[in-house]
Amino acid sequence: MTVTTTVAELREQLASTTPPTLLDVRWALGDPHGREHYAEGHLPGAVYVDLDTELASAPNPGGGRHPLPAIGDLQEAARAWGVREGRPVVVYDDLGNTAAARAWWLLRHAGLDRVTLLDGALSAWRAAGLPLESGLPPDPSPGDVVLRADALPVLDAEEAAELPLSGLLLDARAGERYRGEVEPVDPRAGHIPGAVSAPTGENLAADGTFLPAEELRKRFEELGAGTAGRIGVYCGSGVTAAHEIAALEIAGFEAALFPGSWSAWSADPDRPATKGSRP
Repeated sequence: MTVTTTVAELREQLASTTPPTLLDVRWALGDPHGREHYAEGHLPGAVYVDLDTELASAPNPGGGRHPLPAIGDLQEAARAWGVREGRPVVVYDDLGNTAAARAWWLLRHAGLDRVTLLDGALSAWRAAGLPLESGLPPDPSPGDVVLRADALPVLDAEEAAELPLSGLLLDARAGERYRGEVEPVDPRAGHIPGAVSAPTGENLAADGTFLPAEELRKRFEELGAGTAGRIGVYCGSGVTAAHEIAALEIAGFEAALFPGSWSAWSADPDRPATKGSRP
Protein backbone atom coordinates (compact mmCIF):
# COMPACT_ATOMS: atom_id res chain seq x y z
CA MET A 1 0.00 0.00 0.00
CA THR A 2 1.32 3.48 -0.81
CA VAL A 3 2.54 5.35 2.28
CA THR A 4 3.55 8.74 0.90
CA THR A 5 2.48 11.32 -1.67
CA THR A 6 5.02 13.73 -3.16
CA VAL A 7 4.38 17.45 -3.54
CA ALA A 8 4.23 17.04 -7.33
CA GLU A 9 1.68 14.22 -7.00
CA LEU A 10 -0.41 16.25 -4.57
CA ARG A 11 -0.51 19.25 -6.91
CA GLU A 12 -1.83 16.97 -9.64
CA GLN A 13 -4.42 15.43 -7.34
CA LEU A 14 -5.63 18.82 -6.11
CA ALA A 15 -6.24 19.87 -9.72
CA SER A 16 -8.30 16.75 -10.45
CA THR A 17 -12.06 16.34 -10.25
CA THR A 18 -11.70 14.28 -7.03
CA PRO A 19 -9.12 16.12 -4.92
CA PRO A 20 -8.02 14.52 -1.66
CA THR A 21 -9.05 15.71 1.77
CA LEU A 22 -6.05 17.50 3.32
CA LEU A 23 -5.46 17.18 7.06
CA ASP A 24 -3.01 19.41 8.94
CA VAL A 25 -1.84 17.81 12.21
CA ARG A 26 0.25 20.62 13.69
CA TRP A 27 1.51 19.20 17.00
CA ALA A 28 4.77 18.91 18.94
CA LEU A 29 5.50 17.72 22.45
CA GLY A 30 5.32 20.71 24.80
CA ASP A 31 3.80 23.03 22.19
CA PRO A 32 0.04 23.57 22.70
CA HIS A 33 -0.26 26.14 19.89
CA GLY A 34 -0.96 23.89 16.91
CA ARG A 35 -4.08 25.74 15.84
CA GLU A 36 -2.24 29.07 15.91
CA HIS A 37 0.58 27.64 13.78
CA TYR A 38 -2.01 26.29 11.34
CA ALA A 39 -3.66 29.73 11.15
CA GLU A 40 -0.30 31.33 10.33
CA GLY A 41 0.00 29.23 7.20
CA HIS A 42 -1.34 25.92 5.87
CA LEU A 43 -1.89 24.16 2.55
CA PRO A 44 -4.88 25.60 0.69
CA GLY A 45 -8.01 23.76 1.74
CA ALA A 46 -6.36 21.83 4.57
CA VAL A 47 -8.39 21.14 7.71
CA TYR A 48 -6.79 21.47 11.14
CA VAL A 49 -6.77 18.29 13.25
CA ASP A 50 -6.15 18.49 16.98
CA LEU A 51 -4.00 15.54 18.00
CA ASP A 52 -4.69 15.73 21.73
CA THR A 53 -8.48 15.86 21.47
CA GLU A 54 -9.35 14.27 18.11
CA LEU A 55 -6.62 11.67 17.62
CA ALA A 56 -6.63 10.47 21.23
CA SER A 57 -8.97 9.93 24.13
CA ALA A 58 -8.40 11.34 27.61
CA PRO A 59 -5.07 10.40 29.23
CA ASN A 60 -5.13 7.69 31.87
CA PRO A 61 -2.44 5.56 33.56
CA GLY A 62 -3.47 2.34 31.81
CA GLY A 63 -3.73 3.91 28.37
CA GLY A 64 -0.96 6.48 28.60
CA ARG A 65 -0.88 10.11 27.46
CA HIS A 66 -2.58 9.47 24.10
CA PRO A 67 -4.90 6.44 24.28
CA LEU A 68 -6.55 5.44 21.02
CA PRO A 69 -9.90 7.20 20.52
CA ALA A 70 -13.09 5.14 20.41
CA ILE A 71 -13.97 4.29 16.82
CA GLY A 72 -17.25 6.21 17.05
CA ASP A 73 -15.46 9.34 18.24
CA LEU A 74 -12.87 9.02 15.45
CA GLN A 75 -15.60 8.60 12.85
CA GLU A 76 -17.40 11.69 14.14
CA ALA A 77 -14.15 13.68 13.96
CA ALA A 78 -13.28 12.37 10.48
CA ARG A 79 -16.69 13.37 9.16
CA ALA A 80 -16.21 16.83 10.68
CA TRP A 81 -12.91 17.06 8.75
CA GLY A 82 -14.84 16.31 5.56
CA VAL A 83 -13.50 12.78 4.98
CA ARG A 84 -15.71 11.02 2.45
CA GLU A 85 -16.09 7.44 1.29
CA GLY A 86 -13.86 6.71 -1.70
CA ARG A 87 -11.99 10.01 -1.47
CA PRO A 88 -8.24 9.89 -0.72
CA VAL A 89 -6.79 11.60 2.34
CA VAL A 90 -3.35 13.27 2.53
CA VAL A 91 -1.95 14.16 5.94
CA TYR A 92 0.95 16.44 6.89
CA ASP A 93 2.47 18.47 9.71
CA ASP A 94 5.46 20.79 10.08
CA LEU A 95 7.68 18.24 11.81
CA GLY A 96 8.70 15.64 9.24
CA ASN A 97 5.31 13.93 9.58
CA THR A 98 6.19 12.64 13.04
CA ALA A 99 2.83 13.93 14.33
CA ALA A 100 0.83 13.51 11.11
CA ALA A 101 1.68 9.80 11.13
CA ARG A 102 -0.70 9.43 14.08
CA ALA A 103 -3.62 10.42 11.86
CA TRP A 104 -2.27 8.26 9.02
CA TRP A 105 -2.06 5.22 11.30
CA LEU A 106 -5.44 5.79 12.97
CA LEU A 107 -7.30 6.14 9.68
CA ARG A 108 -5.55 3.09 8.25
CA HIS A 109 -6.33 1.21 11.47
CA ALA A 110 -9.95 2.27 10.98
CA GLY A 111 -10.12 0.66 7.56
CA LEU A 112 -9.21 3.45 5.12
CA ASP A 113 -6.58 2.35 2.61
CA ARG A 114 -6.22 5.58 0.60
CA VAL A 115 -4.43 7.59 3.28
CA THR A 116 -0.93 8.92 2.66
CA LEU A 117 1.61 11.25 4.24
CA LEU A 118 2.83 14.28 2.28
CA ASP A 119 6.50 13.34 1.93
CA GLY A 120 8.63 16.11 3.39
CA ALA A 121 5.55 17.58 5.10
CA LEU A 122 4.95 21.34 5.06
CA SER A 123 8.65 22.03 4.47
CA ALA A 124 8.52 20.29 1.09
CA TRP A 125 5.51 22.37 0.02
CA ARG A 126 7.30 25.56 1.07
CA ALA A 127 10.52 24.48 -0.65
CA ALA A 128 8.60 24.07 -3.90
CA GLY A 129 7.51 27.71 -3.62
CA LEU A 130 3.83 26.83 -3.45
CA PRO A 131 1.25 29.09 -1.81
CA LEU A 132 -0.14 28.81 1.69
CA GLU A 133 -3.42 30.01 3.17
CA SER A 134 -3.68 31.78 6.51
CA GLY A 135 -6.45 32.26 9.01
CA LEU A 136 -9.10 29.87 10.26
CA PRO A 137 -11.43 28.88 7.39
CA PRO A 138 -15.07 27.85 7.86
CA ASP A 139 -15.77 24.23 8.67
CA PRO A 140 -15.76 21.95 5.61
CA SER A 141 -18.88 20.19 4.36
CA PRO A 142 -19.42 17.12 6.55
CA GLY A 143 -18.08 13.82 5.28
CA ASP A 144 -19.80 10.45 5.21
CA VAL A 145 -16.95 8.06 5.93
CA VAL A 146 -17.71 4.84 7.81
CA LEU A 147 -14.84 3.61 9.99
CA ARG A 148 -14.20 0.12 11.35
CA ALA A 149 -11.54 -0.60 13.96
CA ASP A 150 -8.69 -3.11 14.03
CA ALA A 151 -7.40 -3.11 10.44
CA LEU A 152 -3.81 -2.75 11.73
CA PRO A 153 -2.17 -4.81 14.50
CA VAL A 154 -1.70 -3.48 18.02
CA LEU A 155 0.06 -4.68 21.17
CA ASP A 156 -1.00 -4.41 24.78
CA ALA A 157 1.55 -4.13 27.60
CA GLU A 158 1.77 -7.88 28.15
CA GLU A 159 2.36 -8.55 24.47
CA ALA A 160 5.00 -5.80 24.38
CA ALA A 161 6.73 -7.41 27.35
CA GLU A 162 6.84 -10.81 25.66
CA LEU A 163 7.68 -9.70 22.11
CA PRO A 164 11.49 -9.41 22.56
CA LEU A 165 11.54 -13.13 23.40
CA SER A 166 10.15 -14.16 20.02
CA GLY A 167 10.35 -11.10 17.76
CA LEU A 168 11.59 -7.50 17.65
CA LEU A 169 10.37 -4.59 19.80
CA LEU A 170 11.58 -1.18 18.60
CA ASP A 171 11.74 1.94 20.78
CA ALA A 172 11.17 4.95 18.51
CA ARG A 173 12.13 7.62 21.06
CA ALA A 174 15.34 9.62 20.98
CA GLY A 175 18.38 7.68 22.12
CA GLU A 176 18.85 9.62 25.35
CA ARG A 177 15.32 8.74 26.47
CA TYR A 178 15.82 5.09 25.55
CA ARG A 179 19.02 5.00 27.57
CA GLY A 180 17.26 6.64 30.52
CA GLU A 181 19.54 9.67 30.61
CA VAL A 182 16.55 12.05 30.50
CA GLU A 183 12.80 11.67 30.85
CA PRO A 184 11.00 14.98 30.25
CA VAL A 185 7.39 13.87 30.61
CA ASP A 186 6.75 10.28 31.71
CA PRO A 187 6.86 8.82 35.27
CA ARG A 188 10.14 6.88 34.97
CA ALA A 189 13.21 6.84 32.75
CA GLY A 190 14.49 3.89 30.76
CA HIS A 191 13.05 1.43 28.25
CA ILE A 192 11.10 -1.83 28.07
CA PRO A 193 13.48 -4.73 28.73
CA GLY A 194 14.56 -6.30 25.44
CA ALA A 195 13.52 -3.33 23.28
CA VAL A 196 15.96 -2.11 20.62
CA SER A 197 16.62 1.61 20.14
CA ALA A 198 15.44 2.90 16.76
CA PRO A 199 14.93 6.69 16.92
CA THR A 200 12.21 7.97 14.60
CA GLY A 201 14.38 10.83 13.38
CA GLU A 202 16.69 8.35 11.66
CA ASN A 203 13.90 7.46 9.22
CA LEU A 204 14.28 10.86 7.56
CA ALA A 205 16.71 12.51 5.18
CA ALA A 206 18.05 15.99 5.90
CA ASP A 207 15.15 17.60 3.99
CA GLY A 208 12.52 15.82 6.10
CA THR A 209 11.50 13.27 3.47
CA PHE A 210 11.60 9.56 4.20
CA LEU A 211 14.83 7.81 3.33
CA PRO A 212 14.62 5.64 0.19
CA ALA A 213 13.03 2.22 0.73
CA GLU A 214 16.30 0.35 0.29
CA GLU A 215 18.03 2.48 2.93
CA LEU A 216 15.16 2.02 5.36
CA ARG A 217 15.18 -1.71 4.74
CA LYS A 218 18.92 -1.87 5.43
CA ARG A 219 18.42 0.13 8.63
CA PHE A 220 15.70 -2.12 9.99
CA GLU A 221 17.44 -5.31 8.91
CA GLU A 222 20.50 -4.22 10.89
CA LEU A 223 18.20 -3.80 13.90
CA GLY A 224 16.90 -7.34 13.47
CA ALA A 225 13.74 -6.91 11.39
CA GLY A 226 14.87 -9.28 8.66
CA THR A 227 14.71 -12.34 10.90
CA ALA A 228 11.96 -11.27 13.32
CA GLY A 229 8.74 -13.24 13.20
CA ARG A 230 6.83 -10.22 14.50
CA ILE A 231 7.75 -6.56 14.93
CA GLY A 232 6.31 -4.12 17.44
CA VAL A 233 6.96 -0.42 17.97
CA TYR A 234 6.45 1.98 20.87
CA CYS A 235 7.53 5.53 21.69
CA GLY A 236 6.52 7.95 24.45
CA SER A 237 2.76 7.90 23.91
CA GLY A 238 2.09 6.15 20.60
CA VAL A 239 2.55 9.17 18.30
CA THR A 240 6.02 8.98 16.74
CA ALA A 241 5.84 5.17 16.84
CA ALA A 242 3.25 5.51 14.06
CA HIS A 243 5.91 7.27 11.99
CA GLU A 244 8.22 4.32 12.54
CA ILE A 245 5.48 1.96 11.39
CA ALA A 246 5.13 4.05 8.21
CA ALA A 247 8.90 3.80 7.63
CA LEU A 248 8.79 0.05 8.24
CA GLU A 249 5.98 -0.28 5.71
CA ILE A 250 8.01 1.64 3.13
CA ALA A 251 10.83 -0.82 3.85
CA GLY A 252 8.53 -3.79 3.35
CA PHE A 253 7.83 -4.77 6.98
CA GLU A 254 4.56 -4.93 8.90
CA ALA A 255 4.67 -3.79 12.53
CA ALA A 256 2.24 -3.57 15.43
CA LEU A 257 1.79 -0.44 17.53
CA PHE A 258 1.86 -0.45 21.34
CA PRO A 259 -0.52 2.52 21.79
CA GLY A 260 0.13 3.12 25.50
CA SER A 261 3.87 3.06 24.85
CA TRP A 262 6.31 4.23 27.52
CA SER A 263 3.78 6.59 29.11
CA ALA A 264 1.57 3.65 30.08
CA TRP A 265 4.40 1.21 30.79
CA SER A 266 6.27 3.58 33.10
CA ALA A 267 3.07 4.45 35.01
CA ASP A 268 2.77 0.83 36.16
CA PRO A 269 5.16 0.27 39.09
CA ASP A 270 5.08 -3.49 38.48
CA ARG A 271 6.62 -3.09 35.00
CA PRO A 272 10.44 -3.21 34.95
CA ALA A 273 12.56 -0.52 33.31
CA THR A 274 16.03 -0.96 31.82
CA LYS A 275 18.59 1.82 31.43
CA GLY A 276 21.62 2.03 29.19
CA SER A 277 22.29 1.41 25.51
CA ARG A 278 21.66 -2.34 25.55
CA PRO A 279 18.23 -3.97 25.18
